[in-house]
Amino acid sequence: MEKERLSRFDKIVEIGKEGQKALNQYWRDYALYTSFEYWLMVLFLVAPLILLLLKINKDKLFQILFYGYSIHMAFGYEDLYGRNMGYWNYPFPVIPVLPGISLDSSLIPIIFMFVYQSTLNSNKKYYLYATITSVILSFVFKPMLVGLGLFRIYGEINYFHLFLSYVSVFIFAKVITDFFLWIKKRYSSNE
Repeated sequence: MEKERLSRFDKIVEIGKEGQKALNQYWRDYALYTSFEYWLMVLFLVAPLILLLLKINKDKLFQILFYGYSIHMAFGYEDLYGRNMGYWNYPFPVIPVLPGISLDSSLIPIIFMFVYQSTLNSNKKYYLYATITSVILSFVFKPMLVGLGLFRIYGEINYFHLFLSYVSVFIFAKVITDFFLWIKKRYSSNE
């Protein structure tokens, strides 16, 4: 029984490996790295990072970067789940084995980092601005990506599901950042 179970697992791993090989071959066959869409995805990866270096609040650097890292990690897991479940994928990946890297590691986290940064020292309400950002990303930006062929949605998934994904991620990132700030403050005051 144990041997049969492990043998079946090994076959599943092999199917996954073959799927990745097929995606890598698709990337090479269609010379995606020579297309406008590919270079647009590169732009989505590089331009936000440059903008972040220029515009991040240096006084709150660690806090904003921690928040951004939390956003990045949560989106990374959600994206991996969505791709593995066949809910969505990216036809023009910058790197075939990391299809969502442009959006999940750069553009989206940095957009939310700027929302977070803008609400830190002002009367702006984080949850309101993050929700507005989620609406724009879900119902304007993602449909634009679909129209350009840069993002594909499959099955029963729709833009409202993507909106819920954004909301869950920005709430998680804010709560975890606030929690660590609270711990820092608590232990700093005891010294």
